[in-house]
Amino acid sequence: MKIGVLALQGAVAEHIRSLEAAGAEAVAVKQVEQLDELDGLVLPGGESTTIGKLMRKYNFIEAIQSFSKRGKPVFGTCAGLILLADRIEGQEEAHLHLMDMTVARNAFGRQRESFETDLDVKGIDEPVRGVFIRAPLIKEVGESVDVLSTYKGEIVTARQGHLLAASFHPELTDDYSLHAYFVKMAAEAAGNN
Repeated sequence: MKIGVLALQGAVAEHIRSLEAAGAEAVAVKQVEQLDELDGLVLPGGESTTIGKLMRKYNFIEAIQSFSKRGKPVFGTCAGLILLADRIEGQEEAHLHLMDMTVARNAFGRQRESFETDLDVKGIDEPVRGVFIRAPLIKEVGESVDVLSTYKGEIVTARQGHLLAASFHPELTDDYSLHAYFVKMAAEAAGNN
């Protein structure tokens, strides 16, 4: 499986390392044309407003929407989750409008309120280590969205078909189980299971 990591801003190298540990070939995506050769795409953390502006500047919005319409898996972590969302609380314009969820930016507070915790994620046997840094929160989801994990009653991981979203940074730990879950999603989408 060849998985791309959108390389406009954020923890690109860390996602590439985690994807490779999960058995995928991973590449940094800097040009729209690269999407054609991918089995899946990761939208990393970073600053969602900045990444959104860069996605518009380099024509990634329509390209990623088209990529998703072809059933290719997309995984958004932290800011990437915000990019995937159909609705952003307190903000007029969402970015990709792909996943039927409403998200709140920086819902867990500022940088100093960052924390790590183990999460039980549906579909993964062992607890997943989550690093929360100025993390967003999934406030509500549509009927087609499956909640995979919660933290203190709040949704932090969700899946809608070929779309996967996590509030936290799984790439900042040595636990690559969520990346392996995504690689499996890409293999299933490609018919390679």
